[in-house]
Amino acid sequence: MSDLVVVRRAGLYCVPGQFYIDPWRPVERAVITHGHADHARTGHQHYLAAAPGAGILRARLGAITLEALDYGQTVTHNGVTISLHPAGHVLGSAQVRLQYRGEVWVASGDYKVESDDTCAAFEPVRCDTFITESTFGMPIYRWQPQAVIYAEINDWWRANAANGRSSVLFCYSFGKAQRILHGLDPDIGPIICHGAAEPLNRVYREQGVALPRTLTAAAVTDKALLGRALVIAPPSAAGTPWIKRFGDYSDAFASGWMQVRGARRRRNVDRGFVLSDHADWPGLMQAIKDSEAKRVIVTHGQIPTMVRWLTQNGLDAGAFETEYGGDDQHEDVAPAPPAASSPEAAATDA
Repeated sequence: MSDLVVVRRAGLYCVPGQFYIDPWRPVERAVITHGHADHARTGHQHYLAAAPGAGILRARLGAITLEALDYGQTVTHNGVTISLHPAGHVLGSAQVRLQYRGEVWVASGDYKVESDDTCAAFEPVRCDTFITESTFGMPIYRWQPQAVIYAEINDWWRANAANGRSSVLFCYSFGKAQRILHGLDPDIGPIICHGAAEPLNRVYREQGVALPRTLTAAAVTDKALLGRALVIAPPSAAGTPWIKRFGDYSDAFASGWMQVRGARRRRNVDRGFVLSDHADWPGLMQAIKDSEAKRVIVTHGQIPTMVRWLTQNGLDAGAFETEYGGDDQHEDVAPAPPAASSPEAAATDA
């Protein structure tokens, strides 16, 4: 039997189904694993995605023709049965299960195996062939439990607040920002969100995700209160007039890359918090094992390391060349502006 999924110029293509998965060029039919900008792009004629992520896609892409499936619900297109299953990456993220003539393939998109309360937990899906990401596909990447990282962030914020300094935490506006918000202790002080994150916070809240109250920078005029604030901002805000309003602040960056010493130095921040929405090395290995796949195809990230390791451990392993980015490299983008976008959001999201 020929491969169910191949790589074409526009992206990962399901041959019998005649549709793409997370295509990077405009196509007629696209199945989208999640709303990050390197996986969900504008210009497709028809989108299929998991229902919990529908609001995110519309907020980021504007008016699109979107069919939303509940997790586990099936739809058949040109004889291929498609279902979407939680990937644990961000709100609405999904693995794409394809079944055709008795063969099952799963395309993971991006995923993490540690569950958190801001999105549906990763669900292992048995298959014959598993297409896996490998953003952190090297043995050096091993995450601490997220509760440990939340405690570190709150301790850093609390210490800064005691000294009257704002705490600016740079993180990506979709997924990472909301996950961090959920882990914050709001009793320490006010929480200010950049205009790139706030519309997405609203979508999370509409989906029932509990997030603490957030404010715009313009809403906090008391300097003493500002000195106790934690500021959530995308990396692109660094050095802008918007960020300079916080004066002598302490800054930090949250990313899986912070586990590598040089990454924090390149970011030129006071602190680095190792928090990723992607699986670490043990998580990748566990997901592959739980899939029970005999064949594994590795995409974006540490491809040679993963393929070599999997081959040495008896799996039929190969790779797909894709245009997806690693740990949110293409995610620092503003969502499509809502109809009643505030002047502050419009000015800072550019």
